[in-house]
Amino acid sequence: MSDVLDDRERRVRAHLAGVGRLGVAFSGGVDSSLLLALAVRALGAENVVAILGVSPSLAGDERDAAHEVARVIGARVVEIATHEGDNPAYVANGPDRCFHCKDELFTRIDDALVVEHRLDAVAYGENADDALRPDRPGARAATNHRVLRPLAEAGLSKTDVRELARALDLPCADKPAAPCLASRIPHHEPVTPQKLAQVEAAERVVRELGFADGRVRHHGDVARVELLPADLARAAEPEIAGRLVEGIRAAGFRFVALDLAGIQSGAFTLPLVGVTHG
Repeated sequence: MSDVLDDRERRVRAHLAGVGRLGVAFSGGVDSSLLLALAVRALGAENVVAILGVSPSLAGDERDAAHEVARVIGARVVEIATHEGDNPAYVANGPDRCFHCKDELFTRIDDALVVEHRLDAVAYGENADDALRPDRPGARAATNHRVLRPLAEAGLSKTDVRELARALDLPCADKPAAPCLASRIPHHEPVTPQKLAQVEAAERVVRELGFADGRVRHHGDVARVELLPADLARAAEPEIAGRLVEGIRAAGFRFVALDLAGIQSGAFTLPLVGVTHG
């Protein structure tokens, strides 16, 4: 690693000082994967546990990919079932939905894993850019549960995270962001297992057609497909469009719409917290 990247790793290590055994809330995304890898380098694999929350909001492909990343890192994965779907506040799907999801995860970790695995602390992969966003209510849950955020505290931006992940040869270094399936449902529309399953099946169709990044938003009978702007023309080609329509209808939707604005991160939440999405 270059001297600059070495300095970034040293800054993260400084925020793990005094921790003997660490649990990392792990999703397989680049942020939590980098945190897991740096924790293993700092503390040793025997002192780090990757904790993967499993519920209907986690796509099966994402679950498998997370295990593969952890295998490459050399970290042990412990799966824990979360039951955010039993919480009416989560199901109601307000702008604070992520708070209830993270609160459930961190509560389950506190109750089931801290003592069993003799953990001194739990950390999660918030980066410095995430810390500045107003649409991240999950950060409040982390604060309430005294969960560490070493990447953000060390000042690592998303760019820093990806550069470090590449330097460490993590297989997810260039993986697109993959928010949970519930993020595809407009706020104040209830989150249900059926809707989550429809979104998961529809997005599998998008991936199988070779689109590197894509999201399917759930609008009742309508599936709104968001792709990278460079992929819009291909998606509109008659053969590809026909396969998208056939596959997404098979997932339970009646209509399939291609959003010409492309992928819009935070589009449901940002307007509700007073930010205009650009």
